[in-house]
Amino acid sequence: MVYKLGILVSVLMLSIMGKTQTDANGLPLLPIPSHAQLVWQNQAFYLFVHFGPNTFTDKEWGLGDEPENVFNATALNCNQWARIAKAAGANGIILTAKHHDGFCLWPSQFSTHTVAQSKWQNGKGDVLKACAEACKANGLSFGVYLSPWDRNHPQYGTPAYNTVFVNMLKEIFTHYGPIAELWWDGANGEGSNGKKQIYDWSLFTKTVRQLSPQTLIFSDIGPDIRWVGNEKGIAGTTNWNNLDTAGFFRGMGAPPTDTLQSGNYNGRCFIPAECDVSIRPGWFYHANEDSLVKTPQQLFGLYAKSIGRGANLLLNVPPSRQGLFSAPDSAALMGFKTLREQTFATELLKKNAMMNTIHLSKKDVRRRYPGYNYIFKKPMVLNCLVLEEDVTRGQAISSLKITLSWHGEVQQSINITTVGNQRMICFPNCNATEISVVVAGAKNLPYLKSIRAYQIPDELLPYVL
Repeated sequence: MVYKLGILVSVLMLSIMGKTQTDANGLPLLPIPSHAQLVWQNQAFYLFVHFGPNTFTDKEWGLGDEPENVFNATALNCNQWARIAKAAGANGIILTAKHHDGFCLWPSQFSTHTVAQSKWQNGKGDVLKACAEACKANGLSFGVYLSPWDRNHPQYGTPAYNTVFVNMLKEIFTHYGPIAELWWDGANGEGSNGKKQIYDWSLFTKTVRQLSPQTLIFSDIGPDIRWVGNEKGIAGTTNWNNLDTAGFFRGMGAPPTDTLQSGNYNGRCFIPAECDVSIRPGWFYHANEDSLVKTPQQLFGLYAKSIGRGANLLLNVPPSRQGLFSAPDSAALMGFKTLREQTFATELLKKNAMMNTIHLSKKDVRRRYPGYNYIFKKPMVLNCLVLEEDVTRGQAISSLKITLSWHGEVQQSINITTVGNQRMICFPNCNATEISVVVAGAKNLPYLKSIRAYQIPDELLPYVL
């Protein structure tokens, strides 16, 4: 992320002075996103692809001693991955270029445990290249997962390995870019020599910034995107894009999971959350899980609890041993897309309601919170609201009240905390003639970009409530 000088200075001053800085209105300065972070938040939904020796050994975490020839994707077709991803409404793919076993899906010059040493395509294959090209051809963003843990490399556990990892980063960014997101797993176990590595995260980050300033770096403390604290695909009902990272480290030294899930109210860094989850019980393909693929309804529920809570959804779809997305996974993805299209096809407020803006005055005139009252032209049944905050100014809204009424008589009253990039509020079917949305608390001047209302299918309510 390229920080604007003013924001960097503000953050440094906060750290040095230990007190909140204010803007021209006397209100707290808010961390603001970079352009790349805004682009990333608007992508919202994209696919994770776990692929490697584990696919062929039926393991989740390989030991690093697997023969290279075990990797033999006889019908690899990354264009199939990309076509299905795009058809499902996903906006990108992140590929596990190197998992903890150390096997590289590209012919790295800095390892002897790669596709170049396998019999696949006579050692001439390059999965990373094929995936990057397929994403580009299909208009998808391309990201790379690169585990720093390496259970195979003989230099793992020594200072020399940090140089090895930097050289791998240089290979990837030089030959396979542009790379939208770099995914760092904080796992740090023993290598083949029985040693653990002291990762030089500062050097790794500096290398990426120099090679590709626009690339967003993911880890449990960012610096650009944070882990949500679980692998269930669920963000907190309170979800701040802000996080304090001082004193924390990747892996075992990360903030508590509940902090990662909700962020920090007064967090000094803009580090939004990403929700990773697999479409199957495991992360790598296992044939015995073909009947356990998440249903379209379950995926929609995850959508509501990730994207619908201001985070992004990274859904893992692991290719089979042939190198293809399997039929059960593809069917679930297409069903998920259909549910989203059907659910959000008809917006209820745009043509069916008259809107009045109201302002609730506070003692401090700088804190005139906005409210929006919609009078329906005819009674409606609704069960879902989707709100969007203008986060280009930072995330401000801390409390919001929704009231649904029938000719002036309150039917439902709903209080929420954060809105952020998007907030999806679902509730039991409600007959109403009017609805009000009122900002009840904010850290700075609140800006709602949009308010939309829907009646989602009854079959989905158990998954979103």
